[in-house]
Amino acid sequence: MINKIKVVILAGGYGTRLGSFTKLKPKPMVDVCNKPIIEHIMQLYLKYGYNNFIICAGYKGEVIRSYFKKKYKKYIKTDNKKNLLIYKYDLVIRVVDTGKNSLTGGRIKRIKKYVDKDDFFHLTYGDGLSNVNIKKLTAFHKRSKKIATVTAVKIQVPQERFGVVYFKKKNIVKSFVEKPDIKEIFINGGFFVLRRNIFNFINNDLTRWEAKPMEKIAKKKQLSAFKHVGFWKCMDTPRDREFLEKYKNKKLPWN
Repeated sequence: MINKIKVVILAGGYGTRLGSFTKLKPKPMVDVCNKPIIEHIMQLYLKYGYNNFIICAGYKGEVIRSYFKKKYKKYIKTDNKKNLLIYKYDLVIRVVDTGKNSLTGGRIKRIKKYVDKDDFFHLTYGDGLSNVNIKKLTAFHKRSKKIATVTAVKIQVPQERFGVVYFKKKNIVKSFVEKPDIKEIFINGGFFVLRRNIFNFINNDLTRWEAKPMEKIAKKKQLSAFKHVGFWKCMDTPRDREFLEKYKNKKLPWN
């Protein structure tokens, strides 16, 4: 049975910090423990019954399409040069071309028509692994009655490349700053739950979701934070991949 709630995965960036790994393929297709990292991410959502995926492709999007076409060749419903729809009885994968140079907000805006009739949808990055409890995250978002929920993850060392979550009280976000020049404990770990009206905060292809949109939503006191203190790791550099690869042939901490 197909879950009507969509899971949107941002998978179109250049991934330049990964060096040679992304010269021939986009970052979400880079192998981690014997399979593309995007499959690990999808497996997390499948574990909680979310089986309706929208993959926002861009750079080297043809690699993503080719991979899923080969894996699910019997279930291809629509296929053209840039988009792909796979429909199986227990799985939907829609690969959408969201522009080679679009920023994260622009990619989200481009898939609006596919989630426009849903109460909310899930959003995550194509390079982050975690054992976040998606069921609890979803329930938290529903209780909060906010426009957006971000999973805030705890880190031990400063990582200025991530947006920082500032708390006002309990789990309500006071403000969101993309790359502050200070040390903080909780950062943007992705794994969002979003209502339809978040599209009102995104202007165009050149909008970064993590900048003005999230900052404006937080300013309106409409951004809640689901705190996660379990496993979380973003594969941003070769060193990050090396860290994840050490779990090969072992129990995966993000399962």
